[in-house]
Amino acid sequence: MKTIVVRGRFASLEAIREFYQQAAIEAGLNKDAIFEMEMAIDEAVANIIDHALGGEDRGDIECRYEKLTNGLKVIFHDHGIPFDPKAVETPDIVSNPLQRKEGGLGLYFMRQMMDEVCFSTDSNGGNLLTMVKNKE
Repeated sequence: MKTIVVRGRFASLEAIREFYQQAAIEAGLNKDAIFEMEMAIDEAVANIIDHALGGEDRGDIECRYEKLTNGLKVIFHDHGIPFDPKAVETPDIVSNPLQRKEGGLGLYFMRQMMDEVCFSTDSNGGNLLTMVKNKE
């Protein structure tokens, strides 16, 4: 398992993407799977910065991964505001996009792009987001 810690800012996205992209290549994921994983990672990090940390430069994000027999496990750890995915409304994906309220699709996209998405807390109250992308 490899780990990096980055400052919670949008400028860190490139380093985070590169960290996980290299891991995905080593784990044998194809280009489509890597693209989907990167989209989910972008959503996850944006949500951590905006919602858990309450904005840029208000905390660090620990990024780690574990290569699995059939894919890659991506783990984010932060010490921001706890997140309850059950409190998120089911997004409206059928009505006219121009008439929908803004936002609210991040978790939906993460679940569509990844094979597993799990939120939990550690013993110190930190947030853990674990996502798995399987080989296609």
